[in-house]
Amino acid sequence: MKKYIFILLCLLYPLSAFTQSTQDSLLELTLEKTIDIARKQSPDALVARHGFRSQYWNYCYYKANYLPSLSFTSTPDFNHSINAITLPDGTSQYVQQNQLMTDANLSLNQNIALTGGTLFLRTGIQRLDILNGKTYSYMTNPVLIGYQQSLLGYNSLKWNKKIEPVRFEEAKKTYVETMELVSANATLKFFNLAKAQTNLKIAMFNFAQADTLYNFAQGRYNIGTITENEMLQLEINRLSEESNKMNAQIDVDDCMQDLRAYLGINEAVDIAVDVEDTIPGFLVDINQALQLAFANSPETEGMKRRKLESESAVAQAKASSGLKADIYARFGLSQTGAELNSAYKNPLNQQYVQIGISFPILDWGRGKGQVRVAQSQRDMVFTREEQNRSNFEQNVQRIVKQFNLQAGKVDIAAKTDRTAEHRNEVARKLYILGKSTILDLNASISEKDSAKRNYINALYNYWSLYFTLRSLTLYDFEKKISLTEDYDSLIK
Repeated sequence: MKKYIFILLCLLYPLSAFTQSTQDSLLELTLEKTIDIARKQSPDALVARHGFRSQYWNYCYYKANYLPSLSFTSTPDFNHSINAITLPDGTSQYVQQNQLMTDANLSLNQNIALTGGTLFLRTGIQRLDILNGKTYSYMTNPVLIGYQQSLLGYNSLKWNKKIEPVRFEEAKKTYVETMELVSANATLKFFNLAKAQTNLKIAMFNFAQADTLYNFAQGRYNIGTITENEMLQLEINRLSEESNKMNAQIDVDDCMQDLRAYLGINEAVDIAVDVEDTIPGFLVDINQALQLAFANSPETEGMKRRKLESESAVAQAKASSGLKADIYARFGLSQTGAELNSAYKNPLNQQYVQIGISFPILDWGRGKGQVRVAQSQRDMVFTREEQNRSNFEQNVQRIVKQFNLQAGKVDIAAKTDRTAEHRNEVARKLYILGKSTILDLNASISEKDSAKRNYINALYNYWSLYFTLRSLTLYDFEKKISLTEDYDSLIK
């Protein structure tokens, strides 16, 4: 009898591990490897990369507005029609025209951020061909210097110089933050598969245990050592565990497909995840985390940008509602001639100045209302951003506190898992020896399964908080370095 029990105990020893397919298509992933793949090729990472490139080229466009620009223009004009021509004596008559005018102009422009105007230097030439008489002439502008600006208008160059650098800095920090969120999402999907595979291991182990106990109990039932009710309970346990095993396999397939899709893996490979027990052992100081969050987070740059944009809107509303004045002036040399070389001889001075003034006399308060609306919007933005700042600070404090406690929770969950597994082993042996009831055995199985799942959940919560904290502060507290990216490589 003792020999029979010993053999039975050996058969009932827990399965050591859940074995995945040994085909060449098996992909074994650790959390670190999963995150590395996700940061390189996941759809979220690719979208973040393209978004940063878009912001980079917008920033380049902004900077180009403050650099000199050189442009060439030409507008050939062919005219074969009858038009009214004013004669020297002041009368008009209809004349058939058949002429071709061609020109070429080269212009060097420079925007002035301080005033919002544009300074330009031009040179050009025109040729007029009278096709009926087969004659032609030239007009040249060897050099023209000019300036144009709105004197009391909205200076977009000045405001863009304040806003756009903040926007680009926000874009850089947003990209780093997004990559940390990619790591957090990869962690979620990694542990979803880990939980599913753990549930499948549990279901396979429990089914093997239930099946063995059921077969063993049949012999005991036949000799009358257990009741029919207990025998039926064991049969129900066996059927339930068989159903759990099939459901667990479905969950594994679903979670595996979800992880493959997120990692950008198009091949139908099987994935086995390896959950490491070790976690970084460090605590985070709340005050340090708050300082880093306000210094590094894109949310801080976003707050600053939105405030500047609201102030810019007020300035634009004020410029649009009151007196408007524009000035355009150019000075240079000009000459005409029947031949090209004569058109450049002894050029004559030319000056042209134009001033435009506009002032609303009666607009029924439209301009004033426009300014008041912009001011109200600005005040609302400032109030909302102050609330956002407070909420952001509270969120950082909450995450830090949870993270500092989570390592202890992982340790407790690990000890509970080991204890529950040992209790189940003891309960199983006692039941086989007839020293325990089926209810006690079922309770030990439930506790063992729950402890294993809680341990996996505790590990997931730790890593989720870890990457959330990194995304809020853009700082690696383990290595004590700021998080950044090689931005030059992103735009290639």
